[in-house]
Amino acid sequence: MKIALLSPIAWRTPPRHYGPWERVVSLLAEGLVEAGVDVTLFATGDSISKARLKYRCLAPYEENPHLDPKVWESLHIANLFEQAGEYDLIHNHYDFLPLTYSRLVSTPLLTTIHGFSSSRILPAYLEYNQDTYYASISFADRHPDLIYLGNVYHGIDLGEFDFNPRPDDYLLYFGRIHPDKGTREAIDIALSCGCRLLLAGIIQDKAYFNQQVAPFIDNSQITYLGSVGPEKRNSLLGGARALLHPIHFNEPFGLSIIEAMACGTPVIAFNRGSMPEVILHEKTGYLVKNVQEACLKVKNIDSIKREDCRQWVERQFSRQRMVKDYLKLYQFIVEQPKSDEFFRNAIALKHEERTLT
Repeated sequence: MKIALLSPIAWRTPPRHYGPWERVVSLLAEGLVEAGVDVTLFATGDSISKARLKYRCLAPYEENPHLDPKVWESLHIANLFEQAGEYDLIHNHYDFLPLTYSRLVSTPLLTTIHGFSSSRILPAYLEYNQDTYYASISFADRHPDLIYLGNVYHGIDLGEFDFNPRPDDYLLYFGRIHPDKGTREAIDIALSCGCRLLLAGIIQDKAYFNQQVAPFIDNSQITYLGSVGPEKRNSLLGGARALLHPIHFNEPFGLSIIEAMACGTPVIAFNRGSMPEVILHEKTGYLVKNVQEACLKVKNIDSIKREDCRQWVERQFSRQRMVKDYLKLYQFIVEQPKSDEFFRNAIALKHEERTLT
């Protein structure tokens, strides 16, 4: 089976620091290669992979202000589809735009929907609902009008995360600095509890950072570390008493959550989106409604066994499990002489869960 993986080009695959979609594609590519699959990765030219690498854009456009993202996105996607006949299947991790190429080639297309940035992109998914295949990354993020072949939770390389049974005395916020992610609420939790808080992540909303975050940074109780790469991430996540995740949107998944739990660190998260699927309430962390509830759970955080957090990730969110689940979907697509029957059945059962994983 010859698979073409289409990665975004905002960041390198794998990313140097931030880049969750690129990170997932990297983990999948390396896992598929280890499983003996013939994989070609379409990503930036500086990407690192054991898979065959093809590219048009030499470096990420987020790291080069002289690059026009739309121009290089178009060239990048076209580069793959112009070679589509060489592959048994194209696995798209680049949102909705590659769907518009799908009717121009005979190679089947599987799109992992990493989330809906806006309801305005839904028409593109609806347009190709019966021509291509979709996979969700959590059941919470499924749209009722779309047909899904399966659900595949993200997986991580557990070898990159060391279990730490004896954390330091700090709380951690690990994610982009943005109102959706609740950076200010994490600060409020720490201040209310009298705990030290470390903040790590890219500043995605500068006005929000300047108004709601920066005034509280004293490099004593509240410290901002900037964007953290893979080397620092392991020790930072493992050293925390808890990861604070006070989100204000229905998050499709949350890589930092399973990365923290892999280190043994429990998570206190606002109960939105996929959080109940990723966190075992009162076993690997706490699902709460607001800052006040989060403060109460900080006081009880030591009742969570850090061994349980690690074991939960080992069972549910390993890279090996993710690769195995995607291979099931690949085999289903490639082995079906026609997809008409699948789509007819799926339309008839549109409002019921249909998954092979």
